[in-house]
Amino acid sequence: MLAALVTAAGLIGALTLPVPTGPREVGTVALHLVDRSRPEPWVAGRPYRELMVSVWYPAAGSRRLPYAPHMTRRAGEDFGQTVAPAMFGTKPGEVDWTGTKTHARYGAPVKGGKLPVVLFSPGFGAPRSVGTAIVEDLASRGYIVVSIDHTYEAAQVEFPGGRLERAKLPAQPDTADMLKALRTRVADSRFVLDQLDRLARGHNPDAARRRLPGGLPGALDLSRTGMIGHSMGGSTAAEATHDDPRVDAGVNLDGGHRGPVAQSGVAKPFLQMAAQPHTRESDASWRTFWERSTGWKRELRFTGAEHYSFTDLQTLGPQVPGVPEARLRGLLGTIDPERSLAAQRAYAAAFFDLHLKGRQTPLFDAPSAEHPDVELIP
Repeated sequence: MLAALVTAAGLIGALTLPVPTGPREVGTVALHLVDRSRPEPWVAGRPYRELMVSVWYPAAGSRRLPYAPHMTRRAGEDFGQTVAPAMFGTKPGEVDWTGTKTHARYGAPVKGGKLPVVLFSPGFGAPRSVGTAIVEDLASRGYIVVSIDHTYEAAQVEFPGGRLERAKLPAQPDTADMLKALRTRVADSRFVLDQLDRLARGHNPDAARRRLPGGLPGALDLSRTGMIGHSMGGSTAAEATHDDPRVDAGVNLDGGHRGPVAQSGVAKPFLQMAAQPHTRESDASWRTFWERSTGWKRELRFTGAEHYSFTDLQTLGPQVPGVPEARLRGLLGTIDPERSLAAQRAYAAAFFDLHLKGRQTPLFDAPSAEHPDVELIP
């Protein structure tokens, strides 16, 4: 991992994301989706809902195409003005959050035949970009992954043409607001799956009908669909796995459960990864979810991890010079970032390989010497 560069003008230069570990090159494309079947829940009087999603996939070699940015220009600038100062104590504009590149070629053609599909949902208020490290890795291992921005809940969402929409949440969201967010996210996930079905049947769901990567419609195998999410995104994955018959398996990255699924559990395969302080004793929703889930289930605890260890901030945060160690520990814990991400990638891929591809794995049977920070919770 390269350290951030400090320019002569004092701006902290572009941060770097870890390279995906799968054997395939990665491509990506952004889609602007408009749901005219429901009004916008967060903005009164707006008659439809808009989403931005990114589709990540195994790609054919297209070295002339540019690497996609981690964050689009206006979204990255706004992240640096709002979220980053609150998280890391940096000054607005001090870090070049727009300069980080992914490892995916934008618009590259798809390679690999029919591929299983995984949806990704970020944490409450977070943009879809903060899950890129695990999303890219799944794509490099043979999945089509669709990351979702939940508009007006996410801190910022940039639409084509540079239009930026910020969060419209109450200053202090209460329980009702959080349940509304969960219901909205589950509806977003259902709508995205509807649009992927249209795409698989040869229709372009992008609002402006922008050109799609070659081979994308024929590559979607929606008969094998999973979902993964961080924090509230993990709760969304659980609710969608329960509610939507199209979702076959789900992964929760350290999210507390809300809504009916906290009491009902799920009857489909489900994996939970937890930061060290997050236990069934400390979170009653995890206990009831676990006890009432009747499908294949596993729970993993990451020694030394904290809540944001399951986001890109785990690898980007330590690259920002001058962030107090205590602040980093509070956000990211004491776990080694590279080992933590390697384990997250390995277990997420093994889970989806098992339940979407039918590939057996010993990884969930016993502790792994390769991932010593991970404890399997009975």
